[in-house]
Amino acid sequence: MEQTLSTFTLVLLSGLVLAVMVLPFFVHKVEQELEIFLLVCGLCAVTVSRAWSGHLVLEALKEPWMITSAVLILGLLFKKFGRYTGHVIYAVEKRTGPRIFLFLAVFGLGLFSSVLTAIIAALLAAEIIKLLNLSAPEKTRLAIYTCFSIGFGAVLTPIGEPLSTIVVSKLKDAPYYADFFFLMKLLGWWILPGLVLFGLLAMRMGKKHVTVQPAETAPGETYTTILVRTGKVYLFVAGLVLLGEGLKPLAVRTIPHLSKYALYWLNTLSAVLDNATVASIAVTPELSHDILLFLLISLVCAGGLLIPGNIPNIICAAKLDIKTRAWAKAALPLGITLLAVYFAVLCIV
Repeated sequence: MEQTLSTFTLVLLSGLVLAVMVLPFFVHKVEQELEIFLLVCGLCAVTVSRAWSGHLVLEALKEPWMITSAVLILGLLFKKFGRYTGHVIYAVEKRTGPRIFLFLAVFGLGLFSSVLTAIIAALLAAEIIKLLNLSAPEKTRLAIYTCFSIGFGAVLTPIGEPLSTIVVSKLKDAPYYADFFFLMKLLGWWILPGLVLFGLLAMRMGKKHVTVQPAETAPGETYTTILVRTGKVYLFVAGLVLLGEGLKPLAVRTIPHLSKYALYWLNTLSAVLDNATVASIAVTPELSHDILLFLLISLVCAGGLLIPGNIPNIICAAKLDIKTRAWAKAALPLGITLLAVYFAVLCIV
């Protein structure tokens, strides 16, 4: 009976994963209210897996505060000083030219996100993109290139993003773990080509002028808009916390028993589950250096596939009002190509 119940639970959890991956693309209302949908799915996942506890409730309430506080504070600062930001961006673009400006913005935000943190880098990226003289589809593509870049760069230090923080904390007892710069030494030569690629992709979007005139840079957001967006980000992150905890029984049953090749492709689920959650389950001190490299590269690449996959995606999608289908349409071809190329090179090397 216990085995039957366990199997039934895993089937229900698998159905929830499928719903999270599919419904936002086919149900317009779900796409519009993605934050509430993810929160409901998280509540269902925790209920199905019987994972409710006082600690989890506190975690779901507490975990979003850092991100939402940053979104709110910087949103208010940009509202007050947005005109000056626009002047700086316009001056830099005039000096460098549009193509070099876009390359430096995407490459630089990615490279320095390991120090700035992914949250601050994403907030800066969203504010810059809002000021650009690009169409909505172009802004979506540029946001995706930048979020991929930030996701790649932030993993290089333990302070960059939750994924790298969790990995380092779980590898402290591993025989090959060295110091604060362990991830930079392990991944640096794999990450740098990606950052250059995203910068070059952005560079191709350069027109005669990509920034708006300084006189046009006065922020148009109201305080209500900023507060509503902050609330949506809070619900989004809380939903991901619950979803990650609720889906752990499914992940624990499958992830640790796979080969590095199967693990690499299964990690594409981090596009829905959040790559930090997958890392918290899959990374152990017993992992070999080789398997760890496969695991981390796949998590970094898959993190940009869909909006829930990484914190920068969530922030930029909220601030730029990018919907699920628009994100997936532009991000999936790039992300799948990255996954395939990195997989082939990892297998050869």
